[in-house]
Amino acid sequence: MTQPDNTGNSTPGASPASRPRTGLWIFVALLIVAAIVVAGMLPRIHARAALQDRTNELAVPAVNVIHPQLGATQTEIILPGNIQAFTDSPIYARTNGYLKKWYVDIGGRVKQGELLADIETPEVDQQLDQARADLNTAQANFQLSEITAKRYEDLLKTDSVSKQDVDNAHGDFEAKKAMVASAQSNLKRLEELQSFEKIYAPFDGVITARNTDVGHLINSGAGAPAAELFHIASIRTLRVYINVPQQYSQAAKPGILANLTLQEFPGRKFQGKLVRTADAIDLASRTLLVEVDVDNASGELLPGAYTEVHLAVPAGVPAYILPVSALIFRGDSLQVGIVRDGSKAVLQDITLGHDFGSSVEVVSGVKSDDSVITNPPDSLVAGEKVRVVSANAGAQAESNPAAE
Repeated sequence: MTQPDNTGNSTPGASPASRPRTGLWIFVALLIVAAIVVAGMLPRIHARAALQDRTNELAVPAVNVIHPQLGATQTEIILPGNIQAFTDSPIYARTNGYLKKWYVDIGGRVKQGELLADIETPEVDQQLDQARADLNTAQANFQLSEITAKRYEDLLKTDSVSKQDVDNAHGDFEAKKAMVASAQSNLKRLEELQSFEKIYAPFDGVITARNTDVGHLINSGAGAPAAELFHIASIRTLRVYINVPQQYSQAAKPGILANLTLQEFPGRKFQGKLVRTADAIDLASRTLLVEVDVDNASGELLPGAYTEVHLAVPAGVPAYILPVSALIFRGDSLQVGIVRDGSKAVLQDITLGHDFGSSVEVVSGVKSDDSVITNPPDSLVAGEKVRVVSANAGAQAESNPAAE
């Protein structure tokens, strides 16, 4: 059956009621296609967003952090030193002559006043004999002038001599008296000079050098090095001079104990004590000269030996310990990286104290609650965003470098 159209013609195959139903099916089909398309695109969009997030996350440097550890209340500083005898003196002759005999060689232990050598002085002996004869002459002349003066005084009472003669006699008496005193002084000088024929040890010690032998010509005085006969050192107590860095100068006070270590005594320590300081900083080295005395009753320590002095000084300011791997060397300053606000890197200038090798002492620039970056990347800049890894992992990595 055909339906007439508006023009009077008829259209076969479709009724007016079927047209909306056809459009609905087309719309549903389009929705299904759109759903399929969206369902296929959403995973790709999510994957791309996840990839972008992962890329952004990986672009942020991952860092390990540790907290600085508070250093000890006492700091042990190790300083080089040279052991010196407590008293060290060369021995010279005080008279001229020839060495007659010596009694002590190098390494000999002597007591104060012990005889070291005899010097033969024939010229001094002859001068001494002459001085004694001159004194006898002066005394004889003095006695004669004294008798003459007394006689003139008695004669003056009877006007047998003039007053001038009496005055002359008294003047001659005083002159002869002065000549006796001069002769006595000269004799005493020569006797003392003759006493220098025997050379004695000035103090207890050990003879470290003998620069003379029997028959050597001896010149008095200390004008030339060759004139030194012996060298003696007191080693019962030894001195060690060390230069303490300026940063520890206020803590280096007399009374602080010190330990000495020497290569020839492995595993042993010799205890000493800081006894005095120079109380002035050396301008050239910026150090304080201090003296450490050590007892050497056993005689094991030798003057002139090199030693390392372990000096325990109180820490002047709170110091923190950091591994060397946390340090950043850039330009003229020394820095460490610190994480602030959980993700922001800050470059902090620091001041070092003692260097312990794998770790260092920091005296300023960090605090105990700072999160210090270990093994900071070379490209790290101030203000850069970072991603913090577990602090424990960073500490373990620093404490056990061999595990890396």
